[in-house]
Amino acid sequence: MKDKLNKKETPWWLWACRIFVGVLFIFSGLVKINDPLGFSYKLEEYFDVLHLTFFTPFSLYIAIILCSLEIILGFGLLIGARAANIGWGLLLLTIFFGFLTFYSAYFKVVQTCGCFGDAIPLTPWQSFSKDMFLLLLVIILFKNRRMIQPLVTAQTGNKLLVVATVVAVGLGLYTYNFLPVIDFLSYKVGANIPDEMKTPPGAKPDEYELTYTLKNKKTDATKVMNNTEYMSSGIWKDNNWSVVGTPESRLVKKGFTPKIQDLTISDAQGTDYTKDLFSNPFNNLIIVAYDLRHTDAEAIERLNATAINLQTNYNTRTILLTSNSAEFANAFSKEHHLAIEIFYADEVPLKTMVRANPGIFLLKNGTIINKWHYHSMPNYDGLVKDYFQK
Repeated sequence: MKDKLNKKETPWWLWACRIFVGVLFIFSGLVKINDPLGFSYKLEEYFDVLHLTFFTPFSLYIAIILCSLEIILGFGLLIGARAANIGWGLLLLTIFFGFLTFYSAYFKVVQTCGCFGDAIPLTPWQSFSKDMFLLLLVIILFKNRRMIQPLVTAQTGNKLLVVATVVAVGLGLYTYNFLPVIDFLSYKVGANIPDEMKTPPGAKPDEYELTYTLKNKKTDATKVMNNTEYMSSGIWKDNNWSVVGTPESRLVKKGFTPKIQDLTISDAQGTDYTKDLFSNPFNNLIIVAYDLRHTDAEAIERLNATAINLQTNYNTRTILLTSNSAEFANAFSKEHHLAIEIFYADEVPLKTMVRANPGIFLLKNGTIINKWHYHSMPNYDGLVKDYFQK
């Protein structure tokens, strides 16, 4: 009876903060743990700019731990288990993320924070504003943590937190080993890569404003004006005024940006094959191994055997995409007796294409029919049954 009375006495605003923060933490954690490898790439960017590169080898583990913590803390807040510990955890984690987003925004270093993964892209200042609002709510919860009443007994709450931990970590390990459950990337199943690279007719590009610093040769006076003022004033006609340094460019209005804008595929000689490879009207396989030094060699050899069988029986073209040098890739090919054409692209788009090393695409006319992690790639018979005998 006493517990029921306490729950009724909990202020409505505390319940509102509790529910909002709890749900937001769970949502944020789930979105990121859906793609822990992608979040680890983002952490590596932070480690680089903060000169903490000794953490880079552990970025994946840190990513899974941070995402799991968000889910566990959010769930713990909702059920009211271990309120003091959860309060401290929420406060410290929010301050940590707030520091990262402020550093990104102020120093303009990591331009997408990864707060909600690729599901909801935010600018650094948007992310920082979100974190400050969240920090305000967390401080309210922290100061009133003794008023947070549990929905279950302490023993049951502890058990539920253990279950939440197992589920969160298990989900992270699963999505790392078998690709994200929901693919928010541009290279998702059903996407047509050439179409995603196009800018539609009439689409407006980004609009920029140039700021000029001018100096008068006679008086040494200086002026600062934007490109509109510079042209309308006619000062550019006056030989007494000259531009000092390089004009500063500032984005005024965001225009249309293709979902895929940084992918160029070439051979060892640098010839561009992007259009050719994505216009193949037949089923074709693309194996993406962004770094052959750390790829799963056994998986590559299995894929090589599959490629040989598909080439022999169905005249299927298979290529390997990597960011390694041609010299290294050729040596790797000879070592593993590959019968696959090798092409080259920048590491960044290759990491975005598929969260695996190697990952596999089945394409037709540039449309992604399916994609797999090497752990879940069907064998030759399975591929033929599902995609080549239809």
